[in-house]
Amino acid sequence: MRKIFVIAGRDYRAAVKTKSFLISLLIMPLMMGGSILVQILLKDKVDITDKHFAIVDRTGGTLAAKLQEAADKRNSHEVLDKNGAQTKPKFILEKVAAKADTPAALDQLRYDLSERVRKQELFGFLEIGPEVARFERSTKAPGEARDGSDEQAAAAPPDSPRVVRYQSNSATYDAFKNWAVGVLNKEVQRERFDSAHVNVSQSELQELLRPVSLLIKGLTSRDKEGKIKDAPDENQIASFGVPGGMMFLMFMLVLVGATPLMQAVVEEKMQRIAEVLLGSIRPFELMLGKLLGMVGVSLTLAAVYLGGAYWAAYRYDFAQFIPTSLLLWFLVYQMLAVLMFGSLFIAIGASCTDMRETQSMTWPVMLLICIPMFVWLNVIREPNSSFATGISLFPFATPMLMLGRQAVPPGIPLWQPILGVCLVLLTTTLCVYAAGRIFRVGILMQGKGANVGQVLRWVFRG
Repeated sequence: MRKIFVIAGRDYRAAVKTKSFLISLLIMPLMMGGSILVQILLKDKVDITDKHFAIVDRTGGTLAAKLQEAADKRNSHEVLDKNGAQTKPKFILEKVAAKADTPAALDQLRYDLSERVRKQELFGFLEIGPEVARFERSTKAPGEARDGSDEQAAAAPPDSPRVVRYQSNSATYDAFKNWAVGVLNKEVQRERFDSAHVNVSQSELQELLRPVSLLIKGLTSRDKEGKIKDAPDENQIASFGVPGGMMFLMFMLVLVGATPLMQAVVEEKMQRIAEVLLGSIRPFELMLGKLLGMVGVSLTLAAVYLGGAYWAAYRYDFAQFIPTSLLLWFLVYQMLAVLMFGSLFIAIGASCTDMRETQSMTWPVMLLICIPMFVWLNVIREPNSSFATGISLFPFATPMLMLGRQAVPPGIPLWQPILGVCLVLLTTTLCVYAAGRIFRVGILMQGKGANVGQVLRWVFRG
């Protein structure tokens, strides 16, 4: 028994004294809580350019005036931090009146405002129904049992006079609609209390406190015959789920496709298989062959998963949220990401002699892979902000973040994904070149693995 404890103690001390253990001890909390930390640090990193909104108040103008008053107060005080620096965008409101309160006139007004949104003159527009603040006094006696009809009456159907309608082509931006609904709820409840006066029953109190119903839609358009077509309902789950799901799928495919390359290289070194292979092929050719093979495996997995996901989306009427062009971009980014990160993992495998040594060398690459996961929510919420554009052009984050930005309607300018692909191609070429030089020297190295200084020397000096 004593010998067993001696061996256990020796292995324990050998493990905890290694650099890989210390690095994992420090890095693991960062990896687990990094996303939350980054979200906190980036909470004020938003697009602070002014955002213009049109307000269509069908109640007579009272609520639009309250919104304008609240917007002026917000723009003066709430968008600045303690040091006087602007941290939030200003909301510039424009009152727009309908020519007539008829369905045809409203459809025309919604179409005209939608065209202004498409031209980027407006960010969106809010339409306040004429009966939003209406208070319906209950016909039931105080204390009388309720049968649920009051709740059904309070639940206004879509596009009813008691609904606030918000239209925009940026469904993931929720700062304005959340702010506007908060202001409207406060003012509408005040007007209801003023009209109720006294002797309010419990059922009437619930009617007084009923929140404003918000209807979120896209932009109004015209059909092939030239008739105005009502805007489709925006699906908030799809707006966040499609870009988020595709980014997480790429993240998993990169890990599945790139990390086995490192393990395969280390195993071939340990079993002396690499020495036999290098007798008939050059080191760079061997490395490139491994990379291309794993790219094929990754693309096969991507085709299976994307095919299944698209079939499910088509089956449940979500296919309109996943355009075919987005799937093609996914395959392009996936191939480049596996080549880029795979070459780094191959270089790590070539510079180490066993799997234990790879642990301390793997963390920097894993952090690069995880960068998009730390900031994806900020990027998806405001895909066209300067922060989202800048971070998505960082080559190691481009495949995931640029794809996520493209998945959020109305999309991004074409030059941005093209520039991103060019930067990733350049970075991938440099990574493959550097990995080839490391692989050529390290593949036959036995004994103690190389440190970071030696690896850099192999890259620049050979």
